[in-house]
Amino acid sequence: MKLYYSPGACSLATHITLNEAGVTFVAEKVDIRAGKTETGADFRAVNPRGAVPALDLGNGEVLTEGVAIMQHVMDSAAPGALPAPGTLARARMAEALNYVSTEVHKTYTPFFYGIEGEAKEKQLAQLDARLQVIEDRLAARAWIAGEQYTPADAYFFTVTNWSQHVGHDLSKFPRIVALRAKVAARPAVQKALQAEGLAA
Repeated sequence: MKLYYSPGACSLATHITLNEAGVTFVAEKVDIRAGKTETGADFRAVNPRGAVPALDLGNGEVLTEGVAIMQHVMDSAAPGALPAPGTLARARMAEALNYVSTEVHKTYTPFFYGIEGEAKEKQLAQLDARLQVIEDRLAARAWIAGEQYTPADAYFFTVTNWSQHVGHDLSKFPRIVALRAKVAARPAVQKALQAEGLAA
């Protein structure tokens, strides 16, 4: 398998999940703006949308969208590691993955397009509101989806890394800060950060 990624982008969550599953894979860096991989290949031939992550499964199939990739990887390579289909715990994981994708991830996106002034302040307030939902849930949960670590935690860790780059202070969310520290300490996370040149 081959993971196409951009350092520190949302593909980091997939990178972490591949490590968690113990999968053997190669990783190829992508310059999203240029649409080229580090070997000079046309990335749009891999994923016509030009977005990471993309996972070449090695059988002629390419899977895109991190939420789909992470669940497929864990279910196929580490069966039983995720909550079982049909259980409330599985639904909670899907709930958490979708919340991070549609509410948290998307709320960070405008910051990368140079918003300033009042627009930026409004966007920061919206981000705080989205994060407060997670902060409140963590009062009764060990991890975002419940009592078990799941790819939702890797995804949330990845997108909240962006706070430091967009001028957003996470310290007002102590449970989130504590969760991030737990996720960061996982060997699979450290391995992915090192591979992407992001380790401190």
